[in-house]
Amino acid sequence: MIKLLADENFNNHIIRGVLRQNPNVDILRVQDVDLSGADDPTVLAWAAQQGRVVLTNDVATMVRFAYERIQVGLSMPGVFEVSRRVPIGLAIEEILLIAECSLEGEWEGQVRFIPLK
Repeated sequence: MIKLLADENFNNHIIRGVLRQNPNVDILRVQDVDLSGADDPTVLAWAAQQGRVVLTNDVATMVRFAYERIQVGLSMPGVFEVSRRVPIGLAIEEILLIAECSLEGEWEGQVRFIPLK
């Protein structure tokens, strides 16, 4: 099972739903690790140091900074951008699928979008 980090503005209803379905999912919020207010490059650097895939609703900046890390050869364990238009239930199901069925390092250097297609 992979480790996840939810960006500061990530929908908490989704996080609670994931943990309600499977309390063993290793998911932290930026707020839980004293990164509240940190910029996206700082969040991505922390996630890389900890080997955590980032969950975000922020396609505007987080995704750009993730690609920048990849371009310069820095570690980037992965980013999943969850559209705010995705129904909460679908987002929960897909995050559970990713968390439970992925191998550590599987998403390295990748930016993916939920819903998965």
